[in-house]
Amino acid sequence: GRDHGDLSPLRRSSLETREKEIREKGSEILREQLDAAKKELKLKDKECERLSQVRNQLEQELEELTASLFEEAHKMVREANVKRAAAEKQLKEAQGKIDVLQAEVTALKTLVLTSTPSSPNRQLHPQLQPSTTRATHKHHGHSRNKSLSGTRPPPPGPAGAPVSQEERELDSVLYAEFLLWKEKPSLDHSSAFLSRVYREDVGPCLSFARSELSQRVQSAVVNNSLTIEPVAVSGGPLVKASAAAACGGPKKCALSGMSRLCRHRIKLGDKGSYHFISPSSRARIAAVCNFFTYIRYIQQGLVRHDAEQMFWEVMRLRREMTTARLGFYTPDQA
Repeated sequence: GRDHGDLSPLRRSSLETREKEIREKGSEILREQLDAAKKELKLKDKECERLSQVRNQLEQELEELTASLFEEAHKMVREANVKRAAAEKQLKEAQGKIDVLQAEVTALKTLVLTSTPSSPNRQLHPQLQPSTTRATHKHHGHSRNKSLSGTRPPPPGPAGAPVSQEERELDSVLYAEFLLWKEKPSLDHSSAFLSRVYREDVGPCLSFARSELSQRVQSAVVNNSLTIEPVAVSGGPLVKASAAAACGGPKKCALSGMSRLCRHRIKLGDKGSYHFISPSSRARIAAVCNFFTYIRYIQQGLVRHDAEQMFWEVMRLRREMTTARLGFYTPDQA
């Protein structure tokens, strides 16, 4: 005020006007800044609100995901426990079955350990029981015998009958071949022992007039897929007339081609036709089956005899093949 008092009225009025303009301009700038600050604050409020919504949504999704994961984890644990309980139950049942099977195998081995074609176990072969007890083992229909089971050996002689004395001498070459085969027993022709048996016994014993069928029979015997069963000779024809020539008939042997009363028939494998065979042909097939039965017993470790006893049993079976090949057979083989 003192400064304005020293100035002229015109000068003072000009200064006041300028001061007023400056104040108004300053106020306008401040209002603009205030408006800008308010706008920026509103934008920040909106951004904060949006971020808050995003945070709430993420927290909700996280909670739902956590709950879902916990529920899935509990479900997996429950399923794992159920599966483990089921597996433990199955394991326990399987162990029980294994124990039963092992007991059955042990019992079966006990039966077959000393069962050979020359001295069969009577519990394993009920057909060898006396006629008074054998009736309990009969069943209806035709009986089927696979080549592994062999055939019925001749019955023992009457009580008091003289026992024939037979001298024998071990052949060192044959025995050496047998011992070499016994180290790694098999059914192929690679060993000298079986190669000799195939050449000298099996081949000639199963060599019939019908060569093609003979070869098929030999293969079936070796593969244990031959079936022998009795037939009712008094009944009607079992095959059609068109098949009679190829398969033989009740009065014609399919292997030898000779007219003979055929009481048995064979089938090669699970499929195919039956072939009627004569008693002599059946005896020859049975002799070879008995040999392979005993060989398989040795291969499976079911024979507990010493090597020399096994060798002499093999020699006896080879002699049976030779005898059958020459046409000799007992009435019970008919």
